[in-house]
Amino acid sequence: MEKEKLLVHICCAPCFIAPYEHLKAENRFDLRGFWFNSNIHPYQEYSKRRDTLQEFTEKQSIPMIWKDEYLLEEFLRKVSYREGERCRICYYERLRYAAIIAAKGNFDYFTTTLLYSKFQKHELIRETGEALGKEMGVKFYYQDFREYWKEGIERSKAANMYRQQYCGCIFSEKERFQEKEPKKDLR
Repeated sequence: MEKEKLLVHICCAPCFIAPYEHLKAENRFDLRGFWFNSNIHPYQEYSKRRDTLQEFTEKQSIPMIWKDEYLLEEFLRKVSYREGERCRICYYERLRYAAIIAAKGNFDYFTTTLLYSKFQKHELIRETGEALGKEMGVKFYYQDFREYWKEGIERSKAANMYRQQYCGCIFSEKERFQEKEPKKDLR
């Protein structure tokens, strides 16, 4: 029986490791990874995540498609004055490229490791992926990978992977370091 082709947008190796193992074990899919993450800041962070993923996928012989373009300025222009919608814009951009690649490559499905993180806006990712799938003519494969959260952390630590401490965008980096202070009434 021929396996269905699944393109997996990968935000980073630690978020990919557990979903990959489970998808591989199902033996349903011919898996291919896809790297495109224009939101990551600074460039050193982008490089660490890309290089960690490259090392992991080479060791596992996982075929990859790389859109290795650092497009920070483009990302910032799109979210400028819409910082509150930055996640929606970010999900849309990354999943749109994944859907385009999946459609051009005759994949049966596309998905994302963003569905692994318990810190991401899960329903928004699903809604965005499904809408883009309809638009591009390729199905969005939905699976709640958050059930593998602890397993992924353990596996990535055991593999000595670089593990980031924020989603990647400059805004999440700010939130990581900024103390949460109650807003003052300035009237």
